[in-house]
Amino acid sequence: MAKEHSFDIVSEVDLQEVDNAINQAIKEITTRYDFKGSKSSIERTGNEQITLISDDEYKLDSVIDVLKTKFIKRGLSQKSMDFGKIEKSSGQTVRQVITLVSGLNSDRAKHITKLVKESKLKVKAQIQNEQVRVTAKSIDDLQSVIQLIKEQNFEFPVQFSNMR
Repeated sequence: MAKEHSFDIVSEVDLQEVDNAINQAIKEITTRYDFKGSKSSIERTGNEQITLISDDEYKLDSVIDVLKTKFIKRGLSQKSMDFGKIEKSSGQTVRQVITLVSGLNSDRAKHITKLVKESKLKVKAQIQNEQVRVTAKSIDDLQSVIQLIKEQNFEFPVQFSNMR
């Protein structure tokens, strides 16, 4: 009997890299001339949230740009950032919370599974917790699925793991 091969489609955020990106962004903000005397800060609050504070919405946009740039440099997807509303904060500042999107919720997992099934490739896709496991007898079919998923422009990040 032919051996089955598999991999998982996941949506994960490397929190260590997020911390590195935040630290680099803070370093840039503290040294940039346009932030002199500004009350701008970035802080990871809880496991999956980043809180940004700045003097006004214009400065906050600059803080977001710096953070996004650092995310890209660290290989993190900007799609993993879910921006909350801008709120007035204490001391004449504004605050915005970014929630880090991690895991495939059931709607996203069902969407990916449906795409794989509609591809007519000889593969099986099944939802397991917050990921989709794809199995096939042929590695070529699995690589076709990876290509199919990469071509989709999801509003969330996807990665491939546990290739067996």
